[in-house]
Amino acid sequence: MSQAQSLPPHLQDAPLEWRKFRYRGKTLEELLNTSLDDFVRLLPARQRRSLTRGFTKAQIRLLAKVRRIIKDPELAKKKVVKTHVRDMIILPEMVGLTFAVYNGKEYVQFKVTPEMIGHYLGEFSPTTKKVSHGEPGLKATRSSRFIAMK
Repeated sequence: MSQAQSLPPHLQDAPLEWRKFRYRGKTLEELLNTSLDDFVRLLPARQRRSLTRGFTKAQIRLLAKVRRIIKDPELAKKKVVKTHVRDMIILPEMVGLTFAVYNGKEYVQFKVTPEMIGHYLGEFSPTTKKVSHGEPGLKATRSSRFIAMK
């Protein structure tokens, strides 16, 4: 089954170019070639304000670590960037790297894809999980201690 057949009928004759990743009308290659100031103008208001105020010391260290890893392509494929900096905004240069972000208990590992650009690292490392309580019945409460066990 070809890729064109797997698309909905109204999109089968659409050019392949439309499916290419775009962020606010820019391709990933264009984003990688733009300066940080130009990229900041494309971001939503919260992220734009955060980046125009400047990076924190921890964010600067993380960015330096990322840039060191990017210089060596073999290292970039193997290396996992461990960090506690949850408030770092994902920049285009981080695409393709694997991050392990601390959630308060453990490091949650994920690979950065182009669709994650503009989001915070912490969004992909949830700090809470769904509560699953034990089964009700014997030993569920203190009063059930005195119920006969049949």
